[in-house]
Amino acid sequence: MAFPKQRFRRLRANPTLRRMVRQTRLSVDQLIYPLFVRPGSGVRQAIVSMPGQYQFSPDTLVGQCREAADLGIPAVLLFGIPARKDAAGSQAYADDGIVQQSVAAIKKACPDLVVITDVCLCEYTDHGHCGLIVERGGRREVDNDATLPLLVRQAVSHARAGADMVAPSDMMDGRVGAIRAGLDEGGFQNIPIMAYAAKFASSYYGPFREAAESPPQFGDRRGYQMDPANADEALREVAADIEEGADIVMVKPATHYLDIIWRVKERFGMPTAAYHVSGEYAAIKAAAANGWLDEKAAALEATTAIARAGADLVITYFAKDLAKWLQEG
Repeated sequence: MAFPKQRFRRLRANPTLRRMVRQTRLSVDQLIYPLFVRPGSGVRQAIVSMPGQYQFSPDTLVGQCREAADLGIPAVLLFGIPARKDAAGSQAYADDGIVQQSVAAIKKACPDLVVITDVCLCEYTDHGHCGLIVERGGRREVDNDATLPLLVRQAVSHARAGADMVAPSDMMDGRVGAIRAGLDEGGFQNIPIMAYAAKFASSYYGPFREAAESPPQFGDRRGYQMDPANADEALREVAADIEEGADIVMVKPATHYLDIIWRVKERFGMPTAAYHVSGEYAAIKAAAANGWLDEKAAALEATTAIARAGADLVITYFAKDLAKWLQEG
């Protein structure tokens, strides 16, 4: 019996040929580096549940941004931790807020670095939810429509400070349209919106809530974040955000939702981002620390899989490491 003519190993055994026929090529240009900023000076406070990640003050944050830019990373995503919190999250949209100060400092030091800002109230409210709280029928819940004007104020204040892009993560219905209208009315027609379009109520956000100091003080966020079991709903969420004016749509988390990334990219053909979230990062770090897997290989495999699924942009805490590894080939 003749051996089959097709031998798939012919293009696998030679390392150069293997590289030449590689279909998915991860690039530093696809990376967005998330960073946490808090008030103070000289602050570099370790985040215990996310080894290698820190809360920075604006001055040390600028140094991180310079380092990212020198590595070729094109963009950072900022999350703010205010000096004080209240029920309305007022520091989120204060002109002298921590993110607003940081944006101005980064753009002065690294004018070519794209600065993206998280638009949400959870880091700024004393109750830890993403919007204003009302009581209905003896239950406390987020008031979707009353929250929208505050998100608009936050986005406009970020644009005024010099942000290159805003990224609403709150999952309030209608917020992309409201923010688009607010930016346009404020003279920021050219500021794009990267919408957290399909953001699932994931168990992998725990380390982030420590990093951003934003755990809910009662209940949870399942009332406005998506059920992990729902894929068709994710497509409806993405379609709504596109209709409202989103320039980039995002799926969050990433590695457990590769099917969603694929369907979003196939259906809409829009620039698509995926957030490799804190729990996904921490899981690789913990396994590597125990010697159960190779950190570099696992991180490269995970982010390559995200890109293979259709993500044009990958938001990841591994961004600096990935940039170095990609340079090394």
